Amino acid sequence: MEQRILGRTGRTVSTVGLGTWQLGADWGAVSEDEALAVLDASAEAGVTFFDTADVYGDGRSEAIIGRFRAANPDLPLTVATKMGRRAEQLPENYVLQNFRDWTDRSRRNLGVDRLDLVQLHCPPTPVFHSDEVFDALDTLVDDGAIANYGVSVEEADQALAAIARPRMATVQIILNAFRLKPLDRVLPAAIEAGVGIIARVPLASGLLTARYSADTEFAADDHRTFNRHGEAFDVGETFAGVDYADGVRAARELAALAPDAATPAQAAIAWVAQQSGVSSVIPGARSVAQAQANAAAGSLGPLPEAYLQRVTELYDVNFRATVHDRW
Repeated sequence: MEQRILGRTGRTVSTVGLGTWQLGADWGAVSEDEALAVLDASAEAGVTFFDTADVYGDGRSEAIIGRFRAANPDLPLTVATKMGRRAEQLPENYVLQNFRDWTDRSRRNLGVDRLDLVQLHCPPTPVFHSDEVFDALDTLVDDGAIANYGVSVEEADQALAAIARPRMATVQIILNAFRLKPLDRVLPAAIEAGVGIIARVPLASGLLTARYSADTEFAADDHRTFNRHGEAFDVGETFAGVDYADGVRAARELAALAPDAATPAQAAIAWVAQQSGVSSVIPGARSVAQAQANAAAGSLGPLPEAYLQRVTELYDVNFRATVHDRW
């Protein structure tokens, strides 16, 4: 597994990390034993970067990672968490005292005195332009409660505003074969500033596994059912915001060009990891087999030129007008 520097944190992390939203059991049951097995399999496969949030299972994901970390104190892990979504999404809630309360809770859940990386969790746009917000985050760093801070964003302009902040360590953003807009300005700006890019939703909520059909049904408590049109949160978090039927067709076309040694999912993850400026890509996993397969994508060689070209062609035909231009 290739290791890269995670932006201004200075930490070295695996190019393929692990997203742990699913370990919170917010969209389908995952037992604690299953969750710990996923973490163990990921670490054994070379994953050194876990991404979580204080709202994943209302802290359950953080707590499970904390137990895993305590049982494996010698593993060179970096754990990023997020804060801000446990409160009403109002700019006035992004203040130092709330930051202290939220990070104190995450420190307890994760069992650490200092958090490796804390990201504002897709806050309202005015937050990105508030000097007071970033002064408060600087205070948490100076006090030793957190080592570094970053942001998780929904929009390219939010990412660019964050990258301009002098102590911004990382930006987390949706990036996959159905969501290419970050390649235009965000990744080049991050490279120039030395800000790390954490790429989430690399499989477009599973579309890019090419395992779904137009008739596939998801559980009622799965965001792929209840948030398909952005009913609960930003639609980009579900199928990367693309029309489901269009995504199914495009994923099948792309899957046919995956290297013989890779599954469609591995090729899709490798495509993200191989984009210049990406520090780590964080697919989720709900089983040991998924965790192992995802990690293996970090060892794939360069993808065939035909695959790379088809990504652009499919995007231009299917998604540029509907996703790119409005996002």
